[in-house]
Amino acid sequence: MLIRDFSEADVAPACALSNHYIEHTAVHFGLHPYTPEEFRSIWAAGRETYPWLAAEVGGTFAGFAKAGRWREREAYRFTAEAGLYVDARFHGRGIGTALYRELFARLKRSGFHTVVAGVTLPNPASERLHEAMGFHRVGVFREVGRKFDAWHDTGWYQLMLE
Repeated sequence: MLIRDFSEADVAPACALSNHYIEHTAVHFGLHPYTPEEFRSIWAAGRETYPWLAAEVGGTFAGFAKAGRWREREAYRFTAEAGLYVDARFHGRGIGTALYRELFARLKRSGFHTVVAGVTLPNPASERLHEAMGFHRVGVFREVGRKFDAWHDTGWYQLMLE
């Protein structure tokens, strides 16, 4: 397994992976698939401040982790929101853990104080991963997302880096 900086070559497979989650699950609250250009612009918009990482297994793109701005106001500038998507073919191999471990190390070195993550509930695998990484569930927003004609809760998790 190789964990590395996200690059231009990762835009297409990461976009396709995100679109799978958008089109087939409630894990991603997007309702419309991204075009590669839209996905590239999201990555490019914050990459100077917020790291994005890619995972490869045997030279094949396996997933990605990203950090981004959590809220707009300046007082939140030391908090990042994390996201993680792993191709189902590679679930259970420690890829999510490796991606998150490196993402959090980079955020800490960059001066971030805390990381938050939202998890659509129920999602036992994601809940276990976040808790194993040291996150604490700090709350649940009930029925905040509507997708596939159903309301979905979001569990909010927080990890202190310092």
